[in-house]
Amino acid sequence: MTLQLVQVNFKARDDSALGQFWAEALGWDVSSEGPGVTNLEPVGFDWPDPSAVCIDLVRVPDPETVEYRVRIELATTSDAHQAELVARLKELGATPADVGQGDVPWTVMADPEGNVFSVLEPRELYRDTGPIAAVVVDCADPRAMVRFWGEAIDWTVHELTDDRALLRSVKGVGPYLEFRRTPDDEVVWNRVHLDVMSDPVEDQAREVARLEGLGAIRADVGQGDVSWVVLADPEGNEFCVLGQG
Repeated sequence: MTLQLVQVNFKARDDSALGQFWAEALGWDVSSEGPGVTNLEPVGFDWPDPSAVCIDLVRVPDPETVEYRVRIELATTSDAHQAELVARLKELGATPADVGQGDVPWTVMADPEGNVFSVLEPRELYRDTGPIAAVVVDCADPRAMVRFWGEAIDWTVHELTDDRALLRSVKGVGPYLEFRRTPDDEVVWNRVHLDVMSDPVEDQAREVARLEGLGAIRADVGQGDVSWVVLADPEGNEFCVLGQG
């Protein structure tokens, strides 16, 4: 198994502006591999490395407004840090969001383009993850998702119940990948998706074939002739297997 989760990909109306928001929110560097693409990674980061899951923002003409199944949760180290971070994010352009969470200790927000994320209260589990505590994927069946993703990428299962599953790099660094049961879930068009990459990258075709053997299917999202391969997991979530290019 040679695949690892390397980045979260956002479709954006303005990749540069949204990238600047997230760079300031996370304290990360900003770069670009070409027009319409903004890349974010920790300062001094040597990509790819499991100590961080980076962020790619890709400009598209008009991202649809949908029920987001993939989102980011941010870590904090104290109650004061949580309050300070929420205040700073509001100054950067984030707004409070109501997703039916009720009275909870975490704060749900939306970035300037409406992508929902959470600022968590301090939790021991996330004390060493870096600014991103977890990448959360809503799903109908966490156990089924782990059967696929637990084989798909080189990550270890840390928790598995009927309601949620937690995975993390085998090296014990970086954020968690969480699959969380959501009632009445349905397949939707996602503005946020996961990108994985083989090591070495030349193994892309072999890894794609392995993923198809695990239950992934090819997906056409209008990508055309590109170096990456778009697949969908057993619940229909699109993800990309990156290649050279």
